[in-house]
Amino acid sequence: MDKRIYQFLQLGLAILIMSSSGTLGRYIALSPEVIIWARCLIGAGALFLILKITGIPIFIGWGRLFRMVAISGLLLGGHWVMYFYALQYTSVAIGMLSLFTYPVLTALLEPWMLGYRHKWSEVLIALLAFSGVFFLVPEYSLGNNITVGISFGVGSALLYSLRNIMLKKNITEHSGMTLMYYQLLILSLVMAPVVLIGDWGSNVVAIAGQWQPLLVLGLATTAIGHTLFVMSFRYFSITTISVISSLTPLCGIIIGFFVLSEVPESKVLIGGAIILASVVIESARSIRQNQSR
Repeated sequence: MDKRIYQFLQLGLAILIMSSSGTLGRYIALSPEVIIWARCLIGAGALFLILKITGIPIFIGWGRLFRMVAISGLLLGGHWVMYFYALQYTSVAIGMLSLFTYPVLTALLEPWMLGYRHKWSEVLIALLAFSGVFFLVPEYSLGNNITVGISFGVGSALLYSLRNIMLKKNITEHSGMTLMYYQLLILSLVMAPVVLIGDWGSNVVAIAGQWQPLLVLGLATTAIGHTLFVMSFRYFSITTISVISSLTPLCGIIIGFFVLSEVPESKVLIGGAIILASVVIESARSIRQNQSR
């Protein structure tokens, strides 16, 4: 098999697996903090065993790379918590479509973080994406659950953009699996007090009662899906990854339809189409720009 085809298949598999997060987030009857802590603990444990069995180096030192991984891990944790709150306030379709303003946010943040000037075309495409998000809102009031859910979704997208740019900018010779292991380990340690200091007995009992979907979320969606996604950073630009990632909300909506019987309204489909169109336009523009250099 051609190496490039293999890399595309790897990224495609990562996106398909990660698409299950929306449905699992709605299905698991636990607070977002407990869900994220459990998925990080399970994912870190699974990746540690894989790293040990395969002999891939684990230790990355305590210098600049460790600090970068720690900060990007905290951004990832904030992204997950906000995303799961978005899913609790709204549907899988709206939650995922709000999150997928992140490729356009990435296009706006990359020039600032990498030190080059923005272009008006990028700003206009970003506004188009946000018009799609606002199209999903039934009424413009913070008392409305869907509006609150969309706000969490866009906030989650912002944190995800920052994390991806930071990880892409600083990716080194260490494997994506090692970097993902450290992120999950740091998150599981940071979030442990939130889960255990409170009513830890009830939390443990609740986690035990939801162990099956949590195991799927921790092993498949997190350990496998997100690791494959991070590994793809080595082969593709964030722009190219954003184009292919446009498939995620579509896959998530389909999974939500079959598992949760959630049928998206026509307004949601229109808003989603606007968001995805803006993502594809910006990504295609960036790809052409890179090819002309």
